[in-house]
Amino acid sequence: MSNNYYEVLGVSRTASPEEIKRAYRKLARETHPDVAGPGSEERFKQVAHAYEVLSDPEKRQLYDLGGESALGGHGGTGPGFGFSDIFETFFGAAAGAANPRGPVPRGRRGQDALVPLEIDLRDAVFGTTREITVNTAVVCPTCSGTCCRPGTSPRTCDVCGGRGSVQRVARSFLGQIMTTSPCAMCQGHGTIIEHPCTECSGDGRVRTRRTISVEVPAGVESGARLRMPGAGEVGPGAGPAGDLHVEFRIKPHERFTRRGDDLLCAVQVPMTAAALGTVLTIDTFDGPRDVTIRPGTQPGHTEVLKGLGVTRLYHHARGDLKVFVDVEMPAKLDERQRQLLAELAALRGEERVEGRVSAGTGVFSRLKEKIGL
Repeated sequence: MSNNYYEVLGVSRTASPEEIKRAYRKLARETHPDVAGPGSEERFKQVAHAYEVLSDPEKRQLYDLGGESALGGHGGTGPGFGFSDIFETFFGAAAGAANPRGPVPRGRRGQDALVPLEIDLRDAVFGTTREITVNTAVVCPTCSGTCCRPGTSPRTCDVCGGRGSVQRVARSFLGQIMTTSPCAMCQGHGTIIEHPCTECSGDGRVRTRRTISVEVPAGVESGARLRMPGAGEVGPGAGPAGDLHVEFRIKPHERFTRRGDDLLCAVQVPMTAAALGTVLTIDTFDGPRDVTIRPGTQPGHTEVLKGLGVTRLYHHARGDLKVFVDVEMPAKLDERQRQLLAELAALRGEERVEGRVSAGTGVFSRLKEKIGL
């Protein structure tokens, strides 16, 4: 059996409380031992447990954030949920009893929102503050979330008397009992809005574009998400706002590549500079820095500039900047250059060189080790 409560009830993660309740009622009837027969008890319990978590806004939020393990001691059936709740789901409250939960509030929690944010590599190295514009739902400025036209207020439902539920006699396999169900006139709210707000059409919220300031933490990686509680959409009836999740996407840089907390780049030096040694100046995110090329530097050699890499997430320490040296060989030589190189080859006894093949010690092997291939 699945451990995913949404899969157990057959609903999506964005399902409304009404959709979750309808799915539970249907499955509970199908899996009830008196209907499905012996062997269905575990499935019936699993359906009831999934509904217990997803019907409670606080438990559902914990479950959405961290799964079943995030519920801790709050995931099991506790006070206020048990056989009586299951019984009530089928048959309503006992005869003569009032609705224990009272009218259904109009305000419901708003949806979470996911927004991508593209940043430069420099922003990931040092962190920054960015502003994003989102299309979201906010409290209606005309009715302030009351859902009513200004100057009016909700009227108590004449059918249920403000209780949000009605009782009737029904027959079941247990006999004739009194059932309680939501009032069809007021949809369980206990009140009726006779004059809905013209701005929000009685929803208590309107859609608009809003600018939000986002703190980009230093060291953030591409694909990481930042959760901003209460920055999502306001719920119907001016209910609590959901959360805003910002997903960072780091744009490729023209010179630097990131690997963990380190930055990588490559420099080309002429053959003569690699043989004789030189000093190069490269532009880093911290300004110009000198890189010393020692005499006899080989292709694939790496110079490490300490502390010029990416800031470690939620720390002050930084990684390193690793500079790979690519020795550039001359493609064309004039006659004088050819003579000088021939003289150098003669002095070094390299007029004729036989190719040597070795495993694991050549330049390609060293370069592969440097770049992690």
